[in-house]
Order: sequence, then structure tokens, then C-alpha cells
Amino acid sequence: MALGEELGKRLRPGDVVALFGDLGAGKTTLTKGIATGMGLPSDVHSPTFTLIHEHPGPVPLYHVDLYRLSTEEEVERIGIDDYIYGNGVTVIEWADRMRSLLPTDRLDIDIRFEAKRDPTAESETIRELTFETGSPRMQSVVEEIIKYAAPCD
Repeated sequence: MALGEELGKRLRPGDVVALFGDLGAGKTTLTKGIATGMGLPSDVHSPTFTLIHEHPGPVPLYHVDLYRLSTEEEVERIGIDDYIYGNGVTVIEWADRMRSLLPTDRLDIDIRFEAKRDPTAESETIRELTFETGSPRMQSVVEEIIKYAAPCD
């Protein structure tokens, strides 16, 4: 949540965040944090059955969940371009379902989790997030996020 909030503070209209990871990895939780960071209510939940939730605000958040779709043709039919090239921030869960349709200027976040390794840790799982982008603007966002997430010396 906290990392998503920091990311949300830095996102701008037209930004696309593509989320990858297994079921239960934390894609929706990260999106809740993004909404909070954007100043939107954090009542975000996965739009698995509706496919897209629009969260209005000064900068709208378009939360897309492609879990129930299997082909890029199905993704095209839901009008995904209207969101990706719209005036808001688009966060796409299960972005692997539309890999060739994704814009080149985007931020990819791969979330992996494994069983708890540290018995003193509060969380049940340890998550590893990998950020990848070819966008200079998103690269600067990633650098700011890395500074935020880096442990203090």
C-alpha cells in the first residue's frame, strides 16, 4: 500500500502502469495505494467481473483487470485504447493478456511473492517488485520510488 501511494503521488494523466504477477501477489493492493496517492478514495477493489472501474477525480484512475479475458482480440473489444490514451492514469492487472497492445511508454511492475522467510517479520509473505520501463519520464519515477523504498543506513 505504502509503495503504491508513493507511486500514485508521482503519476500524471496519460501514464500507464502494467501489473504482472500470480493470483494473490498484491496487484489490487498496489492499485489501492496508487489511488490513495492520487488523492482518490481507497475503496478500490478488483474489477474482475466488470473489467474496468473508473475512479473519478482531478486525474481519473482507470483500473483494468484482464483476468477473465484470454485473447488480445477480447481486450481490443472492451475499448482499452479509450482508457490507455485517455486523460487519466491507467493501471492494468494481468497485463500479460495484452502484451502486444501495451503502449511503449509505460511502467511494468512484476510482483512475486513467496512464503514468509523471517519469523520476526509482520507480513505472512515477502514480495519482490521488479520495475521495468523504456520511458524516460517513468524511469525518473522509478528512481524516486527506489529512493523511497531503500532502507535507511
